[in-house]
Amino acid sequence: MQKILITYGTRPLAQRLAKQFSAKFEVVFASSEEVPSFLQANYLKIPTGVNPTYAHELLKLSLDKQIDYILPLGESEINSLAESKLLFEEYDIIPLVPNLSDLPVYFTIENPPSQAEIHIYLQGKGLDVEQKLHLPATGLLMVSDDQEELALVTI
Repeated sequence: MQKILITYGTRPLAQRLAKQFSAKFEVVFASSEEVPSFLQANYLKIPTGVNPTYAHELLKLSLDKQIDYILPLGESEINSLAESKLLFEEYDIIPLVPNLSDLPVYFTIENPPSQAEIHIYLQGKGLDVEQKLHLPATGLLMVSDDQEELALVTI
């Protein structure tokens, strides 16, 4: 089973996604936030997305833990991974983020309600759902019924 690393792992959105993805992926949580000591074994420690070493530290951790996909939930993490996407792909690790040049066109929805339907896409193909979009979008997305509007989901 492929592994997906979800950042901001202590947040309710990350926990919800883990349940949603558990049939298709082995979920690994990471967080730059403080984690209570009794839960630390369940979360990998990572730097914040604005840290200049974020991408390199996340790459090293992903290689060590044999991660296939990285799903960043923080905006700064998404930006950092979009900038260094090629580096990860050279090691067959796929950051589930839009291309850097496409980021400005995405509307962003923070902490969508639990009833909102959100899925992960890679070049328009659903990874957790059998759906193909008309656009080659990548990331954690909410999609309008007509698939014409996409929103990037963040914390």
